[in-house]
Order: sequence, then structure tokens, then C-alpha cells
Amino acid sequence: MAGGTQKPGTSETRPRGDVEATGSQSTESWWADALAFERDHLWHPYATMINPAPPWPVASAEGVRLKLADGRELIDGMASWWAVIHGYNHPRLNRALEEQLKRMAHVMFGGLTHPTAIDLARRLVALTPDPLEKVFLCDSGSVSVEVAIKMAIQYWQARGRSSKHRLLALAGGYHGDTFAAMSVCDPSVGMHHLFKGVLPQQFFAPRPRCRFGEPWDPDDITEFAHLIEEHADALAAVILEPIIQGAGGMWFYHPEYLRQVRALCDVHDVLLITDEIATGFGRTGKLFACEHADIVPDILCLGKALTGGYLTLAATLTTTEVAETISRGGAGCFMHGPTFMANPLACAVATASIDLLCESGWQCRVQNIEQQLRAELTACAKLPGVRDVRVLGATGVVEMHNPVDPSWLTQRFVEAGIWLRPFDRLIYMMPPYVIEPQDLSSMTSAVRCVLAEMGR
Repeated sequence: MAGGTQKPGTSETRPRGDVEATGSQSTESWWADALAFERDHLWHPYATMINPAPPWPVASAEGVRLKLADGRELIDGMASWWAVIHGYNHPRLNRALEEQLKRMAHVMFGGLTHPTAIDLARRLVALTPDPLEKVFLCDSGSVSVEVAIKMAIQYWQARGRSSKHRLLALAGGYHGDTFAAMSVCDPSVGMHHLFKGVLPQQFFAPRPRCRFGEPWDPDDITEFAHLIEEHADALAAVILEPIIQGAGGMWFYHPEYLRQVRALCDVHDVLLITDEIATGFGRTGKLFACEHADIVPDILCLGKALTGGYLTLAATLTTTEVAETISRGGAGCFMHGPTFMANPLACAVATASIDLLCESGWQCRVQNIEQQLRAELTACAKLPGVRDVRVLGATGVVEMHNPVDPSWLTQRFVEAGIWLRPFDRLIYMMPPYVIEPQDLSSMTSAVRCVLAEMGR
């Protein structure tokens, strides 16, 4: 440090990489010191820095299990925020990183290219439906949404219609934590309501009412149709999460709503952005959730499971028409370029993850998870305080009437040997696709038992 002075508590008492849950005094001492430092200096997502709830220290992870520093193992029902679809420490993904590391860890993408970026783009173009064939690689899911919004705005600027710069989104939606992404999240009860008045002002249609798998009500699209017709001259794009609204409430809605949105965007000359960051790569039982409605967006956002949870990477895909229109505009290019765009390590493991998914029989795995979740969570509907139980693909949700105490619930789940992260009124699970039936049963059984305990 400047001046030769070291801040208190910043020295390491044990080398990095040498910390294992062995139960030895030295390891316990290391963790005690580390967690004391962590409490004072490390800020966790959506967390306070004043008397924060202590996090659970993970020493290692393998398959679907997290090994805590005290030696306990937890079955992971979150797939690390829905990204680790193949499980942890997968030898094939490890090997992809190791092999790429021998060649290069990073090189700038401005004016240069490399094989792993090309390989990944080939796979994304092949997997996604026509006419999505232009690939912009970026840093994270939130950034892919920022990129999509900028694409839509630049597209209309290039067409001489700069007044079309606002977005129409859905109540109950969630699209990330950066500023443009926050502006299209639920404006009233979403996690970004504190920024109301600071964020760009967008339009919002009501959350779709018709549930997935239930009869379609044509009135469900009425308010959306009214809004897009009224504001078409100001709208650059509609943005939504197809079929599953994720962090905004884990709501599963009817595919016909999505079909109607696509048709209305076409009628009113508005682009459609689908945010498949959470739903992409098989989570809903289709490779991409848009397939449930047999529609194709103008711009598609991907992330999370793209690298199998190994490294942060996202992609925004669009059509030749959108890309070439932007390129013919006044700037002559798309105005975005992250430093770590198309990072070779991330591209290498993403390519390996896609190949592994395509070869794994994921459809059968996800279908089996869905059937088991449906069979084993149904009993929760009869428990006191439970409002709803819903399942789609490899996602199961128990919704309570009232907000839950996440700290208490997490503690009880850890004691039961599982890792879930409840929020608001929701206890939900989105496990890795490789989870075995007995582990999934352990998870659903723990949920039933803990909720029954809550109701007593």
C-alpha cells in the first residue's frame, strides 16, 4: 500500500487454495479470521453492511453438492442462481478451461479475434432460430439487456425515427441491476423501486394473468394491446421474460400471451426483445422458452447457464436487418465494447457447456425433474400459509400468502442438508439438471417438513 502501511486484518494467515474443511484447528482458525474480515469488508448481493447475516462458508463443490467449511454437505437447489446446469467441478468443463489457459487467458476483441469466440458464435447461431444470426458477446446478463436496449434505440435512430426510444415492459418482470435494465423491471414492487424518478421512464403492461397450462383468456392481452397501440410512435421495443418471470415472482404465464405480443409488435412496428437469461438452455423444458409459443424475437438476451456457471459471460443476438440498419446509421457502428468482451476462457467453457448440454439428453432429464417436482411438491398446497404450488421444467415454486423470513428458512434448510434461497413469499428450486432423483426427493421432503413446521 502507499506509504507502506497495511490496513488491519488484510494479511493472509494461510495461503489461498490451501483451505479445506479438514476440521483441524489451523483450518478453523483460518476461517474464523477470514469470516471476521469478510463481515467487516465484503458486501454481498442485496445485503446490508450493518450487522449483516453471516454467509455460509463453502470450501468446495462437486456435482450437486456444496461442502461447507465445517464439513457438512448441502444439496444445491439453486444451481448458483440457475447457472450451474451440469453441476460443479465437471471434468469436461474443467478441461476446456485448462486447455484454453495454455493458449491465452484473454485478448482484447477490438480489432482482434480468436477461435473460441468464433466457435461459440457458430453454436449460438446454430442453436437459435432464424433469423437470429448476429452475435454480440458481453459480460453478464444485465449487460446483455443494456446491449439489447441500446441496439433497439440505435436501430430506430438509424431509421430516422429517434423519437422511438422508450420501452414497454411487463409488471412483475426482472431484467437486471444496471440502469437501463432496472428501468424495465417492475416499477412499484420490484427490487429497484428506490430508483423511481431517477431511472428512464418506461411503459408497463399488467402482469399476464393466464397461467401456463390453463385455458387462454383473450382479455389477458387487452391492456398490453392498448398500450402498444397508444405509444407505438415512442416505443423502440417491448422487452419481456418469455413464459417464466423469474426474480420478479417466479410466475409462469400462457404461451398465447407471447404469441399475441409478437403479433402486436409486428403490427405496430416495434422490436421485440426476449430476455432468456434465466430461461435459456433448457430450464423450461424447451431449449429456449420462446419455443413454447413458436415465436422469434428481434433481439435475444442469453446468460447464466451459457458457461455452465463457470465464468461470467452473456450474449445478445439479433437479426441481419437490425444489425445492418444500425451499421448504416450515423455512427457507422454499434456503440458498445466491453473490455472483457469475448474473453477466451469464458468462450471456451461456454462452447464446452453447450456441447455437453446437447449431448446429455437434457430434455429427458428436465422432463423427469418436472414430473418429480410436480408429484412431490403438490402436498405443499395443503399446508397452512401456502397460496400456490407451480412447476414448469426444472423449476418448482411454493408461494406463501405472506412474506417469509429468509434467514430462518435458510437456517432450517441448511440443517436439513439443502441449499435454497427464499425471497419475498417464495420458496423455489431450480436445481442442476444432473440432480439424481433421491437428492431431489431429499430437497422436496425438506421443503414440506420445514413448511409444515412453519404452520404449527
